[in-house]
Amino acid sequence: MLLLNATAQKPSLRWLPIAFILLQSTLYGFGDPISKAAYETVPLYSLLSARYTIALLFLVVLFGKRIWRGLRACSVKDWLLPSLCISCAYIATNIAIVLTTATATAFLRSLSTVMTPLLALVIYRKKFSPKHIPVLIFVVVGLYLLCGRGGMNGFGLGEVAGLASALLMAGSLIFGEKALDKVDPVTLTTVQTAMSVILCTAAAFLLEGGIHLEIAGTTEWIIIVYLAILCTVAGYLLQNAALQSISSRMVALLQCTGPVMTAFFSFLILGERLNFAGLLGAGILLACVAAETLMKDEEKTETTT
Repeated sequence: MLLLNATAQKPSLRWLPIAFILLQSTLYGFGDPISKAAYETVPLYSLLSARYTIALLFLVVLFGKRIWRGLRACSVKDWLLPSLCISCAYIATNIAIVLTTATATAFLRSLSTVMTPLLALVIYRKKFSPKHIPVLIFVVVGLYLLCGRGGMNGFGLGEVAGLASALLMAGSLIFGEKALDKVDPVTLTTVQTAMSVILCTAAAFLLEGGIHLEIAGTTEWIIIVYLAILCTVAGYLLQNAALQSISSRMVALLQCTGPVMTAFFSFLILGERLNFAGLLGAGILLACVAAETLMKDEEKTETTT
């Protein structure tokens, strides 16, 4: 677990947190199409409850003593908001996956790139340099092109859930960045996962009449384990580790590579092909990420000096 602390200690490793988020996007990009496939068999909240329970048990077995020490060193208010936000964000994302297209979900979820700096400005009065505005505009254009003009034929509950996931993800990033001043990243990942277990299990009993996993076959269980270990445990840890060294705005921007990876894996798994507009959008997004990566991340620099 030395990698979780190395980014804050060695300036020569400034590219490592960027690699963390790119890896997270790759894991989630593969997770989106296989999640949609699993939801054709297993009820939404039952699957999510199983996913987060497996992830929580994995974390407790692997890092039990570290988690206990971390919980004793902080208070509930330090981790409550980032935990609620990230739990509700991914629940909203999965609701959107069920109710609308994967491309619409990817487009709307990635609007957290725009919402994150605005939310940070409103809540923490965190300055936002005008030099980043053109990049954000091009990000929205790139996402729109990549996802087939947003992938939307209308605007219903699925699209509302997608927008909600973007806003909640923005909240998880800015509150998580603040929380990591006092909370160990492994501890924060664990309480975020535990919050997801509570919310999804409650929703399963209230809306689905209990946990229904008896209809899950071998394929569905493989998908659930992948989502639990690689998307939840690894994904949360990668995000929290990155937030120790780079700003929430930069993390949100890097997560725009997620729809690119979703499109790539949808091509491999589902045979979906990008048209010229989609390829152009992917190129614009990657160019925006490259441009922002080369800029000095003055927000995080100011907070760490």
